[in-house]
Amino acid sequence: MAINLSKGQKIDLTKTNPGLTKVLVGLGWDTNKYDGGKDFDLDASAFLLKADGKAASENDFIFYNNPQNTNGSVIHSGDNRTGDGDGDDEVVKVDLATVPAEAEKISFCITIHEGLERSQNFGQVSNAYVRILNEATGEEIVRYDLGEDFSVETAIVVGELYRHSGEWKFSAVGAGYKDGLGGLVKDFGLA
Repeated sequence: MAINLSKGQKIDLTKTNPGLTKVLVGLGWDTNKYDGGKDFDLDASAFLLKADGKAASENDFIFYNNPQNTNGSVIHSGDNRTGDGDGDDEVVKVDLATVPAEAEKISFCITIHEGLERSQNFGQVSNAYVRILNEATGEEIVRYDLGEDFSVETAIVVGELYRHSGEWKFSAVGAGYKDGLGGLVKDFGLA
């Protein structure tokens, strides 16, 4: 049975799940009915970060146009342009055992493509979540539902996998950005 986290909570993944090496990070959302005439396109991405909180290179920014990092330990499933239907809208596969040693943290984000230009924000998005599944069994281990805490933001860091004393943990972050993907890229040292 999955453990539901609240914003700011952390959980040990590998210590409490011995043998866990491959996980699926599912991200999902729904858009509210919007009369602006423009479609919503939300995108999931992952940033591999060093101890200083910065990505080593652009190869450590995983998204639909760069679907995997250099060694293939983090792989993006592809772009879902509508978010229609139930279940995960986009998925990132992570092989915890082969994530490069310099990557202390993997930050998972959802952004609104051209959110500023289209006057779209997370106030118009509902049911956003991140969940971690055991790839081998399909079992959901942990879930974090973001709730309706956002209004003007166009990007959200939803959660992070991070190393601690040789184990992998997950943190429910829920931090919003008003300046979209550009703000994330800048904060993570790629701008």
